[in-house]
Amino acid sequence: MLEALGAPYRLIAHGLLVAEAAEVLLLKLRQVGFVVDESWVLAGAVLHDAGKIVHPSELDAPGKSHESAGEALLLAHGVERHVAHTCVSHAAWEHASCSVEEKLVALADALWKGVRRPVLETAIIDEVARRTQADRWSIFVDLDTCFEAIADEGSDRLARSQAPAFSSLPR
Repeated sequence: MLEALGAPYRLIAHGLLVAEAAEVLLLKLRQVGFVVDESWVLAGAVLHDAGKIVHPSELDAPGKSHESAGEALLLAHGVERHVAHTCVSHAAWEHASCSVEEKLVALADALWKGVRRPVLETAIIDEVARRTQADRWSIFVDLDTCFEAIADEGSDRLARSQAPAFSSLPR
């Protein structure tokens, strides 16, 4: 989808690396018996920054214009509304209406590069403990260990985001 929309290779690489982090999160969630819409999380991980195609200046500088632009772009190309909304929600995950899937996209978008978001992590841990009716401390230990492992590989993922393996993707 990103390639078809004319995304630069580094945006495609970013989406793939965020999805890589999301896959590790999803594996751990399956192991603790927590069910989420994995397709939504993975699609959101790849597509959450699609609006940077429309606002390429936000590839190098902070900005929020890409969020609503990405949602509109994806909707115009037939992407399901909930997946397209991750373009907005990955940066607005603190709103009560955000699903756990959207929060997982936001978390993967931080962890892929080694950034920890304690408030977001705690929200996910609490939701997993509540829905699985498991001991919160056990869930905390399992998930925090997973979050740390993903973040620890952040510098490797950042290096790979600039690697020649991605140079064959469209620029």
